[in-house]
Amino acid sequence: MKAPISLQRRLGVGITLGVVLLWLIATSLTAFIVGYTLNKTLDSSLEEVAQRMLSLAVVEIFNRETSDLLQQVISLHPHDEYITYLVRSANGTPLLQSHAVDTTIFSTKPQLGLRTTLTHRIYGTSAIRGTIFIEVAEPLASRNKVLRQALKLLLLPLIILIPLSLLGIWLFVGYSLRGVRAYRNAIEARGAGDLTLVEGNNLPAEILPIADSVNQLLERLRRALDSERSFTANSAHELRTPLAAALAQAQRLCHEAPQGPLKERARRIKVSLGELSSLSEKLLQLAKAESGGLLAEKPYDIIKVLNYIVDELRPAARSRLCLTLPETESVFSLIDPDAFAILMRNLIENALKHGAANQLVEVHLTSNGTLRVINAGAVVPAEDLQHLTKNFVRSKTLASGSGLGLAIAKTIAVGAGTKLLLASPARGREDGFEVSLKLP
Repeated sequence: MKAPISLQRRLGVGITLGVVLLWLIATSLTAFIVGYTLNKTLDSSLEEVAQRMLSLAVVEIFNRETSDLLQQVISLHPHDEYITYLVRSANGTPLLQSHAVDTTIFSTKPQLGLRTTLTHRIYGTSAIRGTIFIEVAEPLASRNKVLRQALKLLLLPLIILIPLSLLGIWLFVGYSLRGVRAYRNAIEARGAGDLTLVEGNNLPAEILPIADSVNQLLERLRRALDSERSFTANSAHELRTPLAAALAQAQRLCHEAPQGPLKERARRIKVSLGELSSLSEKLLQLAKAESGGLLAEKPYDIIKVLNYIVDELRPAARSRLCLTLPETESVFSLIDPDAFAILMRNLIENALKHGAANQLVEVHLTSNGTLRVINAGAVVPAEDLQHLTKNFVRSKTLASGSGLGLAIAKTIAVGAGTKLLLASPARGREDGFEVSLKLP
């Protein structure tokens, strides 16, 4: 998937390219105007030179002893001659020329007016009733050189304008988007269970309605979830007392009933009530996991809580629990102690219930806060593994259960800002099941 482009980058690059494009268009128009004005001015200069030189040439020619001889003007000192001239009679006989003239650039017979050849701009005029003609030529290369120099002067500021424009636009857009960036960071920093309103300070007018809509949506979602959690917690809590009383009566009935169908029926009722009581407890834990507030205000030593949970479950585990702790005396985490106790209880109970009988359930904690719970048993198919953390989903097993243990553990892990990882077979083994997570 292509990575998204930031608005600051889009505006910075886009506006800079727009400024450069406008500058190039303005430069092109300026170059056209400069070229037109330059040609017009130089054409006027050619006409002025031709008229002045023709007057001097007529005087020079008529003062000669023989007027039809060609005479070349001698250069006083070496120099580049951009404008050359040729004075001829009506039949094309050369009478006077500049010292560095190339006669091949002129036509066989004199021509009047302005014209352009492949290499020169030429102006011709006459005097003495069309008997003496002068043609003045200027190389087009000199005109083009002047035009190129003018273009360079116009384009030279782009070398400084492009980086300065990009920097200035980038900083200004970044400053203008500081409210949007703060709003984005506030949303990114939230946990999955944080549904409080997001403050949108210094937001642009175009973004403000979106922020208001997001807050309205969060408020509606929070009310809906609060209602659902409240219903779940209240229902589970209200069921605990009548379930406990019914379970006590069922146990008494099992004890007092004679051997036979009645006693077996009472035993089944007791088992069902026990499962229902366990389900209500799981629902309370699920409500706690979904209620948010799964991070403590300050870190605490999770080894103490882990030892307490393991010691509490060890009698029911019948020596199947094996706890491995790091050499460090303490491991600190920000996860809420009650949430961590619910998480560990569900993971260990799930491993004891679904793991192979008479095989150890291993609980490993490392010094960096990595927690692993491993049990032996058959390999869980990959297609089933990805669905085990959903509510009321169970793998193919004969063990009793509600299908909420791993769902509760995942909800707590996500709410605490970490991830619950499932693996089957367990890492480094050919069978078994492993649950691991990195504590915050």
